[in-house]
Amino acid sequence: LKLTQIKCKNKAHVFFIMFQWARSPGKKGSHYHPDSDLFLPKERNDVLTSTACWTAMAVLLVCLNFVMGPMQMLKLYVIPYWINVMWLDFVTYLHHHGHEDKLPWYRGKEWSYLRGGLTTLDRDYGLINNIHHDIGTHVIHHLFPQIPHYHLVEATEAAKPVLGKYYREPDKSGPLPLHLLGILAKSIKEDHFVSDEGDVVYYEADPNLYGEIKVTAE
Repeated sequence: LKLTQIKCKNKAHVFFIMFQWARSPGKKGSHYHPDSDLFLPKERNDVLTSTACWTAMAVLLVCLNFVMGPMQMLKLYVIPYWINVMWLDFVTYLHHHGHEDKLPWYRGKEWSYLRGGLTTLDRDYGLINNIHHDIGTHVIHHLFPQIPHYHLVEATEAAKPVLGKYYREPDKSGPLPLHLLGILAKSIKEDHFVSDEGDVVYYEADPNLYGEIKVTAE
């Protein structure tokens, strides 16, 4: 049995710009190229504008590095960027991991857009919900990504009766989402890899990673 190890997500987000340039293995196109199959012909000008803005920002950062010096840029840009990356990792990870019941991961013939969206999770971030533009309403965001952030809560409430048992109500948060730290720690201990075999797979624990880990099946 071959196993696919789940790698550290910090690396994935730190090099997210590179991922957008070349995409994941086995997929062609680029998020920066207007002729990529990721985009419709009518989106060409939008992609060109976005790529031009990204390039201008990259040039500006290089120039600021020479004008202000590396240490100042480290304090004013690099460290805040790292903090943003770590928070983004935390949020993204918990929208796809850590439910008390093991959630399936579909691939091959078993995967569909709807199935994939319904295996994501909503999270409550307390006072941070508004700062996040209610991205904690992650399920409806996956199912209907065209919904603007200011309608996500309303759309989620409307979808709950339709989704029924396929919607998993998030745990309520206090002012700060400290309850998510325990969920994160538990998932990091138990969700290490999925099998390379099968089209419906679940995260499993690698007993050799932290020593023997007991995982209780629900």
